[in-house]
Amino acid sequence: MDLAVRRWAAPLGSPWWRGCAALVGGALPALAFPAPSWWWFAYVALVPWMLLAASAPTGRRAALDGWLGGVGFMLAAHHWLLPNLHVFTVLIAALLGLLWAPWGWLVRHLLGGRPARGRAAAALVVLPSAWLIVELVRSWEGLGGPWGLLGSSQWQVEPALRLASVGGVWLVSLLIVAVNTAVTALIAVPGARTPAVAGICAAALATAAVWLWSPRPRPADPVRIALVQPGIVNGAGDGDKRFAREEALTRTLSGQDTDLVVWGESSVGHDLADRPDLAERLAALSREVGAPILVNVDARRSDRPGIFKSSVLVGPEGPTVQRYDKMRLVPFGEYVPARSLLGWATSVGKAADEDRRRGQAQVLLDVADGLRVGPLVCFESAFPDMSRQLTRDGAQVLVAQSATSTFQGSWAPEQHASLAALRAAENGRPMVHATLTGVSAVYGPSGERIGDRLGTDARVAAVYEVPLASGSTLYVRLGDWPVYGALAVLAVLCAAEGVRALRRPAPELAGRSARTAHGSAGRPGH
Repeated sequence: MDLAVRRWAAPLGSPWWRGCAALVGGALPALAFPAPSWWWFAYVALVPWMLLAASAPTGRRAALDGWLGGVGFMLAAHHWLLPNLHVFTVLIAALLGLLWAPWGWLVRHLLGGRPARGRAAAALVVLPSAWLIVELVRSWEGLGGPWGLLGSSQWQVEPALRLASVGGVWLVSLLIVAVNTAVTALIAVPGARTPAVAGICAAALATAAVWLWSPRPRPADPVRIALVQPGIVNGAGDGDKRFAREEALTRTLSGQDTDLVVWGESSVGHDLADRPDLAERLAALSREVGAPILVNVDARRSDRPGIFKSSVLVGPEGPTVQRYDKMRLVPFGEYVPARSLLGWATSVGKAADEDRRRGQAQVLLDVADGLRVGPLVCFESAFPDMSRQLTRDGAQVLVAQSATSTFQGSWAPEQHASLAALRAAENGRPMVHATLTGVSAVYGPSGERIGDRLGTDARVAAVYEVPLASGSTLYVRLGDWPVYGALAVLAVLCAAEGVRALRRPAPELAGRSARTAHGSAGRPGH
C-alpha cells in the first residue's frame, strides 16, 4: 500500500471512525443516480471505499468495511423508504450490506500491501466480477429487486446505453467498477501503474468498439401514444374522483389521431367485471378518442380470490379478453415476506395489510393495426429479464404503468423513470413509462428521450410520436452473458487460490524444513 494512502488512513485507526468512513464511502455512489444525476461521479465514487478496504489491517476488518459500505450504499440508494418502513429500512440495509463483505475482503486481498503487477492486474477483472455477483444476488425479487444497480446511473449517457444494448445494465456496471478499480490502483499501488492505465485504456477501447460495431435498431413507422397523468387526488372517494379526472383528461385527446392511450398504475380501483358502468364509460371513451385505452386495475377479482394489479386493454366494445396480472410484487409495499414472522412491519410502517396475488405469465397485448405492446407494472421495469422476454416474444413497444404517490417528494420518481431508458436501449424497443403520479417519460429504441418528461406536478394528457424499430440487439440475443463471465472469473480465482493453498507447505513441515536446513548448515564438514 502506498505511503500516502497509509497516511490518509492513519486517522481512521479508531474502529468507530473507520466504520463511519466506510458508511459514508459506501453511500457516495448514490449521488450518481437521480435526482442528483452526477453520472460522471460513478467512475470514481467507489475509490474512497476501496482505499479504505485495501488499507485494512486484517482481512476480517476489510470484510467489515465492505459490509458497512454496503449498508451505507443501500441506505443512501433507498433513503426515501425511511418515512414508510422506518427502522425496517435499516434492518434491510444491514442484511443486504452483508453481500459486500466478501467484496471488501477481496479488495484488500488483491490491492492491499504491496501487490505484484499480476495481482493488481487480476484485481481489474476480479473486483468488477465480484461486484456484479453482489448486484445479481440482491436483484432477486425477495431481496428488494434490482433497484440502484450501478450501471443504471448511466441512463442518459449515449455510449453507456450502447453498451447496455450489448450486455445489458450488467456490462455497464462491470465497466464502471473496472474504472474505479484502476483509479484505486493508480493511487494506492505504485507498482501497478502500468496495468491500471492499460485497464482504463481497455475500457475506453471496448466502449469505442461497441459504439462503432454493435447492431443498431432499424427505424420503422412511428405510432402515436398518449400518456394520461392525473396526479394526486385526495379526499373521500378519491378513487372515483381520480377516475373522473382521468376521464376528463382523456377526452382532450379527441381528434389527435392516437393509436393507444395509457393510464398509470392503479388508475382503476374496481374490477371491471363487477362494475359494468365503469367498463362502459371506458368503452365510450375509447370510441370518442378513437384509440384503445390501457388501464391498470388494482382490485379484488370476481373470478379469482385475492387482490390483483392488472393491465387491462379496453377498446370500443369494452375490455378485451387480454389482461396481464403483475407477477413481481414489491416487498412490504404489496406483500410482506414471511408474514408470520415479519407481520409486525405493518405496525411500524406502511407495509401491505393484505398480500397482493401474483400473475402466472407475461402477456402481449394486441392493439389496433397490428401493434403489439408488452406491459409491465411499476417495480417490474427494474428487471432486465422481463422486458427482454417481452421483446423476444414480439413486443414492439414496452409499457410500464407506475405510481409513486407515496414517494412524491423524493428521488424515487426520477429514478424510476430513468430505468425506462435502460430497458429501451437493452432491447432496441421504445419504452413508455406512464405514471398515475410521479414522472412520466418516453424513450426511443436506443434509449434516447422522446419529447418532454411530465414532472410530479403535471396534470395532463400528452401525445408522443414514438418511433418503432426492428432488428435485435446483442443483449436480446445473448442475454446476461456478463453475469456468466463474472461467475467464470470467480470460479477461476477460487481454483487458483485452492491450488496455491495445496502447494503451500503446512506450518509444521515448513518449520521442520527450516530447522533441518539450519542444522545442516551448522555441521562441520558441510
